Amino acid sequence: VDFDLILENVKDLNSLVGEGVAQIEHTPRGARLRRPEPLPLTLYQNGIVVGNGAFRPYQHPATQQCLQDIMDGYFPSELQPRYPDGV
Repeated sequence: VDFDLILENVKDLNSLVGEGVAQIEHTPRGARLRRPEPLPLTLYQNGIVVGNGAFRPYQHPATQQCLQDIMDGYFPSELQPRYPDGV
């Protein structure tokens, strides 16, 4: 696993979705500014944790696909249904 590449690409992906930039959220009574909720990615020597999820070892195929997506410069495809605009 190329940790440097993962960290670099996560930083690029964060800037792509406007990390720290408030977005307009429409409400029944108007609108308000809302900052997107971050999704933590914790890297360990032998696996990862995405958000508040379970520990996922690097040998697991879903973990490998998630990290490959990031190393290729894309948001992990497993997050697309939940975060269609990126996270």
